Amino acid sequence: MKFKINGHAATYEGDGDMPLLWYVRDIAGMTGTKFGCGEGLCGACTVHVDGVAVRSCQTAMEDVEGRDVKTIEGLAKGDTLHALQDAWAEHNVPQCGYCQSGQIMQAASLLAENPNPSDEDIDIAMEGNICRCGTYQRIKAAIRDVAGNKGTGGAS
Repeated sequence: MKFKINGHAATYEGDGDMPLLWYVRDIAGMTGTKFGCGEGLCGACTVHVDGVAVRSCQTAMEDVEGRDVKTIEGLAKGDTLHALQDAWAEHNVPQCGYCQSGQIMQAASLLAENPNPSDEDIDIAMEGNICRCGTYQRIKAAIRDVAGNKGTGGAS
């Protein structure tokens, strides 16, 4: 199987049913993407495939053939952090930090699709990403800042 990961060509010749998460962590050595529940319910393993947020624990390697995979390690452009990464730091979002790469990848997918989301849009998009520390209001504020919606409503 041939695909791209963070803009670089990659090849995988193993079991096509293996979850993408294990390729990312164990073969590619990128540990920013986390194993959470293994069922696609918590969002800790969220990555992008062709720009869309997916749960890498539930995405088979055969499903990424010919596609473009982006992990949290590929979100920044060189030494320049993605605007969401900066906003996360500015809003002091991470506490334990475990879920944050999945949260950021989900938010980046939302903003790529809808650059000016309402609070309801944010809630819907982020619904499947669980933060055990409960920093949901900080997450929403960081997303709003990047979108330019520093108020509570945003645009519908």
